[in-house]
This record gives sequence, structure tokens and C-alpha cells, in this order.
Amino acid sequence: MALPKEPRQKMINIMYLVLTALLALNVSSEILNAFKVVDKSLQTSNSNLTSANETLYKSLQAKVADPVTAEKATIWNGKAEQAKKLSADLSSYIESIKKQLKEEAGLKMVTNEQGQQEEQFKEDDLEAATRLFGNGPGGKNLGVELENKLKAYKAAMLAIDPEINTAFATTLAVDGAPAKGQDGKVKSFTDAYFHMTPTVAGLTLLSKFQNNVKNAENQVVTYCHSKVGEVKVKFDKTGVLIGQSSNYVMPGQEIEVTAGIGAYSSAAVPQISIGGSSVPVVDGKGTYKITASGGGARTIPVTIRYKDQDGNEKTETKNVEYVVGTPGGAAVMLDKMNVFYMGVDNPVTIGSPTGWDKTTVSMSGGTITGSGSNRVVRVSAIGPASITVNADGKPSQFSFRVKRIPDPIFKVGTGKARVPAVEFKNQQFCRADLENFDFDLKFNVVSATVYFSGANFPNPAVGSINGNSLASVAQYMAKAGPGTSVTFVNIKVQGPDGVRSIDERSITLY
Repeated sequence: MALPKEPRQKMINIMYLVLTALLALNVSSEILNAFKVVDKSLQTSNSNLTSANETLYKSLQAKVADPVTAEKATIWNGKAEQAKKLSADLSSYIESIKKQLKEEAGLKMVTNEQGQQEEQFKEDDLEAATRLFGNGPGGKNLGVELENKLKAYKAAMLAIDPEINTAFATTLAVDGAPAKGQDGKVKSFTDAYFHMTPTVAGLTLLSKFQNNVKNAENQVVTYCHSKVGEVKVKFDKTGVLIGQSSNYVMPGQEIEVTAGIGAYSSAAVPQISIGGSSVPVVDGKGTYKITASGGGARTIPVTIRYKDQDGNEKTETKNVEYVVGTPGGAAVMLDKMNVFYMGVDNPVTIGSPTGWDKTTVSMSGGTITGSGSNRVVRVSAIGPASITVNADGKPSQFSFRVKRIPDPIFKVGTGKARVPAVEFKNQQFCRADLENFDFDLKFNVVSATVYFSGANFPNPAVGSINGNSLASVAQYMAKAGPGTSVTFVNIKVQGPDGVRSIDERSITLY
């Protein structure tokens, strides 16, 4: 099988080979999760290839409509459409096998914590793929069927045109590479890829075959396109782009406004007016500078005249808005950070230039309590929030971001991933720490499931904890020794904003 030239594809293939080797040793949660990562990468690659192929198809259609290239483009566009249909049919077939494999592994729909429906099946089932693809008891023999379809697809793609056959006869890798067993004999397609393979690994393999198909389609369609000419991408939208150096300045400070058009070309010949004055245009962009004066809200009109891609004259006018502050004016400062966090008190300091007898404070997106300059903000939902300070009839609005308190990290003892067995055995409690966070907050562990495997555990042991105490799994901790792996999953913690689930934690003893 020829190695792909694209670096991302090489990386995915190498990851797959490493994971397959690890799979022969042990089907651990880490390996299953690793297969999920590879599968996600393959699906992302498939999506990118689909987008790239669509660009080629659109370019070919444009060349068919162009009288200069119509004759040759019509021929090769038809061949590209054949490749498109062959690839779409095989990709759909593989997608249907994915669903069958999940069903063999007990597929059912469940409601997750967010109230959404999601698929659930036995990801580590070693029999599902064997039954579906093999011809043993209860087997459906889809391995042979898939292998034949892959071979037929390759033959059909090469048969589209003799030139395509010459160019890709040895490089169109879609039907899988032969694998050898320990005895040196070549395994059958089914045994090599699907015999005693966990469900999640089987799904990853099917995504890999889909990726091979997408790559093959891209190779052939790119070749068809090259027989006509290079890709021409036509921008079908243009628009005015306006930027400003700041939207809040003090008197005497300079504000800079830049204006131009998107999808710029020299044929657009833009004419730009900012603040009522024409400005020089360099590379499709004009720049205007002004020194702020006075106080309050200000507006600068920006007008751009240009020709669109069809040669039509266009005129667009937009306003640039900014505020000129006044020395000693109202101010809002966060005492902790430049954001508000949900579920906790956010102290703020507010200043007023007129005295509090002539000042009122209000808030949207949350509640603000207290009096004078020292206030407390509480927010409960992610979204925009703002504080308005009305000093002697002159309102000033200040906008803020609302964030969720980050997840804490589950820890036992030092919190390291590898700890001495003696040290681990002496621990009586676990905890959930917030790292690098300015608020003094504490999370309590509500519950978790604990798995003990490896040395001293011929069969994995499962326990659970409720709270920060490890007493309920003390019997397993006492038995643990060097080489034992302890994994905490389904961890739930209680914070100021309620109960949440956090990432699992694995500890290896030495």
C-alpha cells in the first residue's frame, strides 16, 4: 500500500498501526479511548476531503459553462461525476455497516445529562465484529462482501479512463493491505481486520476505509481537473470591512479607522470617504486618523464606492461609533478578574464623578447588590452582562463576559499520575482542586467509581466512593502494589454552582 503524501494522513495511519499492536496486548480503556481519537481524526479528514472535492466539482462545472474550456471540460467532468457516484455509493455502504456493527454490540439510545439522545453500545465487545464480518456460528460474512466491494470499487475507478488506470494502477490504495500472522502466513481480509476486534476499533477501521475512498476520489477528480486546467475559485460575495483602533478614548488620544472591501481585486477600484473626507486607497484599504475631543458618544461616517465582480457600481455607508470619556468620570473595575463567574459573589468597585446622591447603578444579565462604591455581582447564565452607571442624568454602560467556573482536577495525595505504592496506601482522602484560579473556592467530591487492575489483581476490582473519604475502597488500596493501576471514573463534584461531572483520573503505582 502506497504511503500518503499528506502529513496528517501519515500521522493517522501510524497511530492506527500503533493502536493495533497495543490492542493485541490488552483492551484497556486507554486504548479504546485512543481508537476514538483516531476515529475522530479520520472523520475530520473525511470532512476536509469532501470539501476539497466539492471545490473541484464546482470548478469543473464552471469550466463546462466557459466556451473556452467547454469541450474538454465536458468530457472530464463526466468522468469525475462517475468517480463521485462510485465513491458516494461505497461510502454510504460502509456507513450502513457501521450501524450494523453498533447493533451487534447492543446499540440503544439513551438520554445524557444534558437531556440529549445519544448512542450507547459495548465499545469493548470482542465478538460483535467477529460475528458481523466472519462466517462462524451466527456470522453474517460481511467481511468477504466488504472486501469484494472495495476491490470492485478500485477496478471501477481505474476503468473510468485508460489514462486514469495508467496514473493510479499502483497507488490507488483502497482495498486494505495484506497482513501476516506470527507463522508468516498471510491472513484473510476478515481475520486481519475484524477477528476478535473490539467494536470501537472496528468502527475506526471502517472510518479508515471511508478515508481511503475519499482519498481515491480526490486523486481521480484532481487528475480529471488537471486535464482541463487549474482550479478557479470565484468569490460570490463582497462586503465592506471596517476596523477601529479603539471604541473608548480619552480627550487628546488618537483613534484610527481603517476601511476596505472583502474579496478585493484591483478591478474593484474602491473610493473611500471617512468622516466626510476622501482618503488615499492602498491595496484596497483606506486609513483615517482623528484626535478625540469633547466627551460622550461620537460617530464617524464611512462611505465606500466600488465595483463588484460583475462590474456593477456599489455604494455602502456605515458608521464607526466610539465614546470619549471625561476625566474623573464614572468607572467600573473588577476586583478579581475581567469576567464575572457564575454561582459566586463577584466584588466590583464603582466610581462616580457626581457623588452617590446623584448616581444610580443598574445591571442586565445578572444582579448587583450593595451601596456606594463597593458592590457584589451575581450571574447565573453564560451570555452578555452589563452595568450602567447613571451619574447626574448621564448614563455610562460597561460590558462584561460571563464564564462558568472551570472544572477542578481530581487528586489523591500529591495529585501526580505516578506515585509510590506505599505513599498511595497511606492516603485516606481524595479531593478536587481548582488550579490557577483567583477565587478562593472549594469543590467537594460527591461520588466516583474506582477500578483496580494490574499487579495483585488477576481480575479487575471495582469499588465506589461517596464523598472525599477513601474508606470504602481501603481493602483494595491495601492490596495494591507496584504495577497496580487505579482509575477513578464517573467523578461528580459539588461546587458553588451545583453538581457537575469532571474528567476521570488514572494513577499508576510503582
